Amino acid sequence: MRDPTLRDVAELAGVSPRTVSNVVNGYARVTPDTRAKVERALAQLDYQPNLLARSLANGRSGQILVVVPYLDTPYFSELLQAVIPRARTRGYDVLIDQTDGDPRHEAALLRRRSRGLRYDGMLFSPLGLSQDELRDRDQALPLVVLGERSSDGGFDHVGIDDVAASRDAVRHLVACGRRRIAAIGDQPYRTGEAAQRRTEGYRQALAEAGLPVDESLVVQTPRFNRADGARAMEALLALPDPPDAVFAYSDLVALGAVHVLHRVGLRVPDDVAVVGYDDIEDGRYSNPTISTVSPDKAAIAREAVDRLLGRVEGARTGRGEEILVDYALVPRQSTRGGSSEEGRGSEEGRE
Repeated sequence: MRDPTLRDVAELAGVSPRTVSNVVNGYARVTPDTRAKVERALAQLDYQPNLLARSLANGRSGQILVVVPYLDTPYFSELLQAVIPRARTRGYDVLIDQTDGDPRHEAALLRRRSRGLRYDGMLFSPLGLSQDELRDRDQALPLVVLGERSSDGGFDHVGIDDVAASRDAVRHLVACGRRRIAAIGDQPYRTGEAAQRRTEGYRQALAEAGLPVDESLVVQTPRFNRADGARAMEALLALPDPPDAVFAYSDLVALGAVHVLHRVGLRVPDDVAVVGYDDIEDGRYSNPTISTVSPDKAAIAREAVDRLLGRVEGARTGRGEEILVDYALVPRQSTRGGSSEEGRGSEEGRE
């Protein structure tokens, strides 16, 4: 049985072979409906571009590198599940590296000097490098940065508007009648830019609501994980006047906070309402389910891969761009109450 061709995909999708090629290679603009039809046909036929022929013709490896700080963070594993099939559709394999936030390792990858790895471009979520340090790299390396740093023209950046999303999360808590709202996850150091933007959105929402910022309610964490969320919640509960709501800078932080609240006998959301960030699967099936800021991970993956490969293949040149994708605030039980079954059902309906 022969392998499917571009023409086979085009016939199944009801479009021209050129349109299929445009979708596969990310060249021309294609309407969302047409793109969806082509992608369904690609998946149905399991179309795979001829990587060997492409590599021989253009001298590229046919591989991109995705670099994340931690693979045990669900947000990154869920994002990878969208990145890998998108790259595969475009005919590229994906290499994955975990840095643990080590600035030396991150810098080595940016200079393509790590363990002899060969890759044509990089999707990079930096943790150990500052904005200035990102400029000290192999300038021939196509680079798209995810999440932590905004573009200064030296690279493309794909993410969501952290300030606006955080402001919406805190507005939601205010709308729920909460007035003493804590923030868990601030990182006021040179590589903590994403956390700083979330703190900015938190402060803006409180000012908009006419609520003062009590600095004792803004808790710093070294990472966005469960353990840090739990420790921060313990510190907040030890205050003379504890919070009646928490904005957590990740769903993992929120889960850690909820664990402590349950342990001390406080009810969520009756006593303390909690909003997280990232919309990871764990938060949809926890008890209570976690209200959250939900980035459009599929759009992040699509934009990041397509823009990276556009630079790899020479279709895109010039200064880097800032690309913001959509997000949604998803209220669940941790702010609105209800049973576990109600929380799951509403989320399934939304999807």
